[in-house]
Amino acid sequence: MFRKSLLLFLAIGISCLTTFGQEADILIKNGTLIDSKNGINEKMDVAIKEGKVYRVEKSIPVEIAKKVVDATGMYISPGLIDIHGHHFYGTAPNSYLSNGRSALPPDGFTFRSGVTTVVDVGGAGWKDFEQFKEQVIDGSKTRVLSFLNIVGSGMKGGKLEQNLEDMDGTKTAAKALEYKDLILGVKVAHFSGAEWKPVQEAVKAGNLANIPVMIDFGGHIPELSLEKLLMKELRPGDIFTHAFANVKGRTTLVDEESGKIPDYVFKAQKRGIIFDVGHGGGSFRFSQALPAIKNGFLPNTISTDLHTGSMNGAMKDQLNIMSKFLNMGVPLESIIEKSTWVPAQVIHRTDLGHLSVGAEADITILSVRKGQFGFFDVVGEKIQGTRKLECELTLRAGAVVYDLNGISY
Repeated sequence: MFRKSLLLFLAIGISCLTTFGQEADILIKNGTLIDSKNGINEKMDVAIKEGKVYRVEKSIPVEIAKKVVDATGMYISPGLIDIHGHHFYGTAPNSYLSNGRSALPPDGFTFRSGVTTVVDVGGAGWKDFEQFKEQVIDGSKTRVLSFLNIVGSGMKGGKLEQNLEDMDGTKTAAKALEYKDLILGVKVAHFSGAEWKPVQEAVKAGNLANIPVMIDFGGHIPELSLEKLLMKELRPGDIFTHAFANVKGRTTLVDEESGKIPDYVFKAQKRGIIFDVGHGGGSFRFSQALPAIKNGFLPNTISTDLHTGSMNGAMKDQLNIMSKFLNMGVPLESIIEKSTWVPAQVIHRTDLGHLSVGAEADITILSVRKGQFGFFDVVGEKIQGTRKLECELTLRAGAVVYDLNGISY
């Protein structure tokens, strides 16, 4: 009887020691952590427990973890945040990016690019948000958030997006307040009239719900005043997307003859207007981006404008855009900040975009490939580069959701 009791006691003790020793689920070792919120850009280990960041230290013993990921020569980043995408996919005819075939299911395009959070900007309006929530948000592993279209019926294209009668700031704000954990902003897009009502109704909704507005501006001939938009109509914290576009009906940021940027653009950024890349299928030109960087102007946030018209063209994915900026001379630390902590602040989700202890463990591990790479813009202008970002591993809430080379096994 005594022998059995002793054996049982020893077995329980060994079990407790094993459990105590392996207190973390995953340990990422030997990588360079870039966490802008916490001012970290150095080699650090990151331990994860129960979906949260458990420890961040220079050296964490491997014995504490059930699984160890060796990130030697790689970069550890908070999960990337893409604040401009189109994910209200469906099969309804003539519905464009609002339950239509031009939008894309997020999970097929996010994790392999290190993206763990996306914002669908304008696919749904206040009339069809519940359908978007049920159809996309609720069933996605990717964290999917929304900027409501100021048009009540959403981004269905054509005449529907020109309908001033369907632009209601009060009803848009009411829906945003009803789903304030999911609806984080308001979107204006594709309006080609001379009126300022779409912008003004969106700002009205933004004020009522205390959320930012994103503007896809232009389309009217003659061009509406970009200076008026940036300096008078928009508020600090509002977002001007497609920053490096050169499209009909919109003043460019960079004057292509002189290569200079007007003073009001710098003043607008200084007063808090957010300049977003929003690359897309037609909204990124090296003839804008290169002189902008030369003039000391950088975007606040890097985003894709992902949809069927951009995914296989010059845009491709978040990391391809980030690689373009890397090869245009922007430091990697700044590029990651513009894809993590800055967008988290812009959408008022400061629980995201960093790897503080206790934060949800959305994590991206990146490699920087070296070689000869070509990058082109939406009109086929090309630059050569020697570095290209590649996603090695993505964790969403502490779970491995993408592993390129099996480093988590």
